[in-house]
Amino acid sequence: MHERSTSGEGTVAEIGEFGLIRAMTEGRVQPSTTLLGPGDDAAVVAAPDGRVVATTDVLVQGVHFKFGWSSPANVGRKAVAVNLADIAAMGAVPTSVLVGLACPADTETALLAELTDGMWDEATRARVGVVGGDVVRADAIVISITALGDLGGRAPVTRSGARPGDIVAVCGRLGWAAAGLAVLGRGFRSPVGVVNAQRYPEPPYAAGPAAALAGATAMIDVSDGLLADLGHLAAESDVGIDVQTDRLTVDRKLVDVGSALGADPLRWVLTGGEDHALVATFPSYTDLPEGWTRIGGVLLPDTGVTVDGSPYEGESGWAHWR
Repeated sequence: MHERSTSGEGTVAEIGEFGLIRAMTEGRVQPSTTLLGPGDDAAVVAAPDGRVVATTDVLVQGVHFKFGWSSPANVGRKAVAVNLADIAAMGAVPTSVLVGLACPADTETALLAELTDGMWDEATRARVGVVGGDVVRADAIVISITALGDLGGRAPVTRSGARPGDIVAVCGRLGWAAAGLAVLGRGFRSPVGVVNAQRYPEPPYAAGPAAALAGATAMIDVSDGLLADLGHLAAESDVGIDVQTDRLTVDRKLVDVGSALGADPLRWVLTGGEDHALVATFPSYTDLPEGWTRIGGVLLPDTGVTVDGSPYEGESGWAHWR
């Protein structure tokens, strides 16, 4: 485990760029894959496979997170988790992350200390290191995370490998973050389980490499919504996909929240994003890895993504500029 950063007092302007970097990096324990950590012009990370899986994501204050809804620690966890989920969705094992942080000069150092602790908490959960990055001044807090991963000698599992006759399976929670967003949007802070699902996801990192080992033909993490992300996979693979609702799990907590808010919990499961579960296709003869559940099948092209054999009524998920 890492040592906690001290919260301190004052602002970023008072401690300066290098003081902020020291506060974010000192006293942290790196995994064995970090050969050279923060402090030089660049980090050095082990890549046993000889190939590096890389991804990046940007979170903007007021768009992707609100400190009135989430603590800085939860925002830090979320920033790291959404990127590591992309690494797992390629069938790779996450190895490290780099952090780009922009913030106003009057940002309290205590807030950034808590944000950093959240980043390291999630990195520790995934057994990766925060190996470097950059800090700059901006009008709002913007967090950009770059995540790296290792394939362990396997081929990457892309979105383009699904074939008619494959089965569709999921690992991880669906609909919880959307339910949490609905609760927060109504001004409530409970039930805490669904609210925390919106504040920070808990992707099943190990399920990605496990799916690759089991022969997954295509995979994606559910960031925009199950139907929307299956749409991306179907388009890249040139196939159709049908989701069978009798195979989906609608947790009792989602049912209770839906009843209280007058909302359909199944819609959250089908179209809610930000849970970062993994959804993949497998040959029909595959014994699914532990934690994976079959939810549908891959069809011939030109059928799109359907639900119980019919087109879905309404939006299929999140669209960034809608």
